[in-house]
Amino acid sequence: MSMAATRRRPDFGAYVTAVERVERLLMRVTQALDAAQVNYAVIGGNAVAAWVSTVDPGATRATKDVDLLLRRSDLDRAKDVLSAIGLVYDEVLVIPVFMESDDPLSSRGVHVILAGERIRETAKYAAPGVDHAQRAESGFWVLDLASLVAMKLEANRRVDQVHLEDLLCVGLIDAQLAGELPSDLLERLRHIRDTMEWFSDRPEF
Repeated sequence: MSMAATRRRPDFGAYVTAVERVERLLMRVTQALDAAQVNYAVIGGNAVAAWVSTVDPGATRATKDVDLLLRRSDLDRAKDVLSAIGLVYDEVLVIPVFMESDDPLSSRGVHVILAGERIRETAKYAAPGVDHAQRAESGFWVLDLASLVAMKLEANRRVDQVHLEDLLCVGLIDAQLAGELPSDLLERLRHIRDTMEWFSDRPEF
């Protein structure tokens, strides 16, 4: 056992606190935007968790931030709305971010992807529109499953691949959904499916 491990004590309470912080931030932000009639869609890890929980709540993963889809034309309005609830605005690597004024870490803030625009100059596909969303049981708007899968395949980071594995494992990605994807994104999805060694019930697409 390493010296660092022996100096630390496991702390599940800190984990629970971190999960609850993200949930509170998510609800504060979405409720404020709803009240101001600013259209948005929850994306990222929280959107994946919302979809996975429709099948198996125990299969969801925690995330440390909140990701939102907003129209560029609504960004200034969102700044006003979110500053009123104690969030401060910044841009980190050209990504709009809202952070808690008493905890101004961009990694734990609200990251905004602009609807209908490419996230990176090298991206092939633009982000979907906020109209590709539906109301979750919790009350906020979540990006629809097909658009969420396409966004995750376009981003293609390891965290995105893991989220896609979660969606595959609970049976949310089927042949019908896969058939809606462009051919290059479909090939990425097939690669993820085929390299999941512990995944026995592989969907055909």
